[in-house]
Amino acid sequence: MGLLVEGKWSDQWYDTKSSGGKFQRESARFRSTVSDDGFGVESQRYHLYVSYACPWAHRTLITRALKNLEPHIDVSVVDAYMGNQGWTFGQEAEGTTDHLFGHPYLWKVYASANATYTGRVTVPVLWDKKLGTIVNNESSEIIRMFNHEMNELDGVNRELDLYPENLRAEIDEINELVYHTVNNGVYRAGFATTQEAYSDAVRDVFSTLDQLEERLEGREFLVGDVLTEADIRLFTTLVRFDPVYYGHFKCNFRRIRDYPNLSRYTKMIYDLPKVAETTHFGHIKNHYYQSHPTINPTGIVPDGPDNWLNIEIST
Repeated sequence: MGLLVEGKWSDQWYDTKSSGGKFQRESARFRSTVSDDGFGVESQRYHLYVSYACPWAHRTLITRALKNLEPHIDVSVVDAYMGNQGWTFGQEAEGTTDHLFGHPYLWKVYASANATYTGRVTVPVLWDKKLGTIVNNESSEIIRMFNHEMNELDGVNRELDLYPENLRAEIDEINELVYHTVNNGVYRAGFATTQEAYSDAVRDVFSTLDQLEERLEGREFLVGDVLTEADIRLFTTLVRFDPVYYGHFKCNFRRIRDYPNLSRYTKMIYDLPKVAETTHFGHIKNHYYQSHPTINPTGIVPDGPDNWLNIEIST
């Protein structure tokens, strides 16, 4: 995971020495919305760059699918393996080429938007073909654009509202907890470089998982009685947990399959129409175990677990 410095690529890992061994995620830099001046809602105007491995990008793929936005927003998928050039296109079967520019690396897309950009090169990325720039690279904001602003397009599922007004305060509260302690918590544990930083993070992960297991007793969804963005944001971490985070990121107090409510909940969301098609376990496992040599220097991808939630996940 490198970065651009004044538009020049640099293969630099995160600096945990200056943070006492703690992994600190940088904030996204492109934060416009399609309703801002200069943009606008049009079919086929926007292009989505994703990784099937990345839980943040997975949020956008699920929302795009559930809202029936596939005819309106096309997608390019980076390869599973992320090497010294960062996210790469077109070298593996499950990835695609860069459908817009034919760039070999995602950092070139960022440089196309801003020739002097400084920052991490991450997915997802929402690109505006009309203005030739990145609209947004913050997943939480992209899914809200897909949920609301895109409703005027033909054929969109307007009946599905993942951020209903009457539940927003509770959704925001759950999102805040889950982001810091679970979504990003597994990364804080996995990328920590001191025992103390790791221990603090992994205990946060399981403290919240225990709370969520209790919250889901006798209920189907996290907030209210409907699917919301809070469920999608949690699901993309849970579905990766046993295959990747339990072993690779050392989050091994318990597996999700050891939680009756969380495992039922994860399978329920996976079985919703279109969600399984966005979930690529081979891509997920290959990315994590092969792309982090500081954690897994051999690059060996484990064969298990078998039939995670009765889902075949072989590489």
